[in-house]
Amino acid sequence: MNEKKLVIFLDSGDTIIDETTEVRDSEGIVLSASVIPDADVMVKTLYNRGYTLVLVADGDAQSFKNVFKQQGLYDYFTAMIISENIKATKPSPRMFKAAAGAIELNEADYSRIVMVGNNLSRDIKGANALGITSVFLSWTSRYPHTPADESERPDYTIAEPLELLELVEKLNAALLNNVS
Repeated sequence: MNEKKLVIFLDSGDTIIDETTEVRDSEGIVLSASVIPDADVMVKTLYNRGYTLVLVADGDAQSFKNVFKQQGLYDYFTAMIISENIKATKPSPRMFKAAAGAIELNEADYSRIVMVGNNLSRDIKGANALGITSVFLSWTSRYPHTPADESERPDYTIAEPLELLELVEKLNAALLNNVS
């Protein structure tokens, strides 16, 4: 049984792309950047296992297009919800609702979405506010690792991208077992 009920929302910076490697032009658009160790393997493995991947990221659309095409990851995402296009930034519910809507999900489906990100005050707080399962990727030391309050407390914490593979399989199995 390989049914994938779980949907995965992924942040970009320090979740897939190493922000410290970004090369920007005079307008601030990211021209190139490296992936964090094994993040490309994580994305490709999740996709190849049949999961729907949606990028939910703050920044300029052209930056993400440049970097994800350069890294060969662009086509692995069913949708890309970028703050520049939505005119909102995380933790705004508009970002997460747009991501769900882009793949024809609604509020009743939030319980089968997982949001993976590196920022407690944006990714985790935004997901938690809507009842979306939150996964904190604590790979970078550039952002706080301690929640400011309960609204920023992640459901799960992983230290590196490949840890997501096993967690996602467990969460998907739990979803399938709870279906009547």
